[in-house]
Amino acid sequence: MLADLPAIWPMILSVIIVAGAIFFYARDSYPMELVSVSVIAILLFVWYLADVIPNANESVRPDQLLAGFGNPALITIMALLVVGQGLFQTGALDGPTRFLMNSYDARPLMTLISAFAAVFITSAFINNTPVVVMFLPIMAAFAEKMKVSPSKLMQPLSFISVFAGMTTLIGTSTNLLAADIYRTSEGISLGFFELAPIGLILAFAGVIYMVAAGRFLLPSREGMEANLVSRSGRQFVAQIAVTEGNPLVGTTAVAGMFPDLAEMTVRMIQRGESSFLPPFDDVTLQPGDLLIVAATRKTLTETLASQPELLRQMWQSREGSDNLDEDVGQTPRLLLVEAVVAPGSRMIGRAIEQLGFRRLTNTLVLGVQRRSRMMRARLGEIRLEAGDTLLLCGPSQSFQDLRASRDLLLLEWSQVELPATEKAMISRWITLGVVITAATGLLDILHASILGAVAMIIFGCLNIRQATRSLDMRIFTLIAAAIAMGTALDKSGAALALAQGVVTLVSPFGTIAVLSTLFLLVAVMTNILSNSATAVLFTPIAISAAKLMGVDPKPFVLAVIYAANCCFATPIAYQTNLLVMGPGHYKFMDYLRFGGPLVIVIWIVFSVIAPLRFAL
Repeated sequence: MLADLPAIWPMILSVIIVAGAIFFYARDSYPMELVSVSVIAILLFVWYLADVIPNANESVRPDQLLAGFGNPALITIMALLVVGQGLFQTGALDGPTRFLMNSYDARPLMTLISAFAAVFITSAFINNTPVVVMFLPIMAAFAEKMKVSPSKLMQPLSFISVFAGMTTLIGTSTNLLAADIYRTSEGISLGFFELAPIGLILAFAGVIYMVAAGRFLLPSREGMEANLVSRSGRQFVAQIAVTEGNPLVGTTAVAGMFPDLAEMTVRMIQRGESSFLPPFDDVTLQPGDLLIVAATRKTLTETLASQPELLRQMWQSREGSDNLDEDVGQTPRLLLVEAVVAPGSRMIGRAIEQLGFRRLTNTLVLGVQRRSRMMRARLGEIRLEAGDTLLLCGPSQSFQDLRASRDLLLLEWSQVELPATEKAMISRWITLGVVITAATGLLDILHASILGAVAMIIFGCLNIRQATRSLDMRIFTLIAAAIAMGTALDKSGAALALAQGVVTLVSPFGTIAVLSTLFLLVAVMTNILSNSATAVLFTPIAISAAKLMGVDPKPFVLAVIYAANCCFATPIAYQTNLLVMGPGHYKFMDYLRFGGPLVIVIWIVFSVIAPLRFAL
């Protein structure tokens, strides 16, 4: 029976498979990677049958269905994720983020608006993918400052960058593809800012929608790191040595507190044989002072990350080190891990210095947390008790060795890696080089991003393990499946038949109805296919429809461009949606819930203003 319908059954099955994939993505009942791989496997089988059954029309080769795994867009996204991880691991954006955070304290609303405006303006003239990569950690910091989930800001970040692509000819590659087809067909070129009049109105409408609907439709979802922060928000007793050259030298207490240690509680100052207890009236810190403070792990981490010299000095001068020379001038990549003193541990009742803890474990005790009482002793003099939580700092190998220890129970969930801030400037230059070379056309975004990712590893901004960890398998399989589905719809003729059928059906209702319906159809298809594929597929159809109705094709070409940029309803619609999926802790359905109505809003606004703009 299939042989009797050679031109139809691959088309029907392709549509059913795509619809089924969207259904299972939206339900989120199965891992996204499993759904994606299953879709590819089913498509391979379907087109294998199409190839072996006699009289089948055009076949799709396996390498075409698997082309997504080597797709330039996919490789670009993976490379940019590595570049973004390099920025994170080196703390390269901590400075700009602190500046914005300080500005946020004084002018919260204006700072947030300015950040989104910077994303919009920049994305209008350069590829928006690296722009989103650079602003991801900044938006995460905003979310923390606002005490909201990052999921409230990450989709708006992606969508703002997409809005910008609607305003200039070079805003996205989609615009250039459609414009090139129009020029080849009609001999007319679109102007650089020809998209701007309607594009700015659509962007404004989209922003109004996001402001109004964001608080209701965007999820409030925390990821693993948020759980770690909440579980590790306890106060640790820590010790800070004030050495020569330390920024704390010469600091005087104001109203009993030290302004530079606002996030910490100073419990005691040890100066030689003398001790100072709070309140600290007119006490000026001197070299050699020991500060006994209480602080959260987050505060201690930020302090060490912002003062790499202090961390290097603490590590290289650790008491009991057998070979200090091996560390001179070089600090290994250090981890922070919490460990609990086990019941029956040989460490119970013994002081940290007495144990020779640093020599014994090759780790540094940064702090001790004890629930029963407040401690004011020097860190090395604290006698350990069962249940004490130690905040340890050391290289990865040291903690691997400690996993077998019966004296300490490592809390694996608490492991974080301190940023290599001495590489921060290098990672900034690498990222800037990626953006500039891609924006100026010196290199395309694929080559620039790959070179940037490799440079991050070569110059030590991150290691192979960290680079591998930054690659999201969900994104990898999702894009590959999306490209396979798009290929099946294209080669089977399903996409073309759908487009032509809708245009033929609506044409009796007039030019405006055709234009509006074409916009809606393209806007829906761009969330299933890639926006570039949608633009290439529908631009010739739009030109043909305009000629059939005897009107100027330009409004129809512009409608395809605007609609192809309405990639808001699925994570597979555009690469920036995929980039924010992990940081925003989104599920597939989150995009449909928030981005779906946004597509409708943009469609309605375009349908209203297009007749006025083009005098239709």
